[in-house]
Amino acid sequence: MVRTAGVPLRSGPRWLARYRAAGLGGLTRAQRADTGQRKLSAELVQVIEGLALRQPRPAIAAMHRRVTALAPQHHWPPPSYGRVYGMVRQLSPAMVTLAPDRPAALRDRYELIYRHRAEGPNALWQADHTRLDLLGLDAHGAAVRPWLPIIVDDYARAVAGDTLFLEAPTTRQTALALRQAMWRKQQAAWPVCGIPDVLDVDHGSDFTSTPLAQVAADLHFHLVFASVGRPQGRGNVARLFGPLHTEGLAALPGSLRQGPPHPHKRRFFEK
Repeated sequence: MVRTAGVPLRSGPRWLARYRAAGLGGLTRAQRADTGQRKLSAELVQVIEGLALRQPRPAIAAMHRRVTALAPQHHWPPPSYGRVYGMVRQLSPAMVTLAPDRPAALRDRYELIYRHRAEGPNALWQADHTRLDLLGLDAHGAAVRPWLPIIVDDYARAVAGDTLFLEAPTTRQTALALRQAMWRKQQAAWPVCGIPDVLDVDHGSDFTSTPLAQVAADLHFHLVFASVGRPQGRGNVARLFGPLHTEGLAALPGSLRQGPPHPHKRRFFEK
């Protein structure tokens, strides 16, 4: 029977003796008492983990060569390649994420958990501006690309106000867009208006200016500045710009996706 089952001849009598002594429990594979314990010195373990947490992470082969060359100097037993590989693969994801040189990984993984969401209309507005992929002619006949400041109600995902200028963003342009957002619109289908509780902006000079801070103080709303280079928390307003350029402006005369406008096209400017 042992040969029929493909079991070595030495294993058959040994298994039979274990079965007669302890029953089926005697056939279970015994686990080593030191399973999961590392036989490497604590200092060598720290060196390997430190190398594995570097950015960019070295290849495991490079880490193995380095610790193998370092071990004799400190009288450490040199680890095998498999041991180094296993230690790197078993590193805790939390340790990798919270490594001192990986703040970006921590931010990208956990920042959206605490993302603020508006609880009602006018609780949170977001403001931003974009340079349109559209060419027009200014008062002197020169081709220019206009700027579009825009303000969005975070709760309704609706545009509260916008305006159009040929010059680079300034506090005056932002103030005019904010004024239109607050005033009641003449179109019945555009009911968004009021004074926000919070206005979420970036660190542009038009948003960090003293006049805008004075407006916020006079109208009793808070200016909140987003983290530098992190537009994720203000996605509702930034999300409008992509479809605006690719769908809304692509079919218009003067679109940069269709070439420059004809010099006799209607002038596209606003004083």
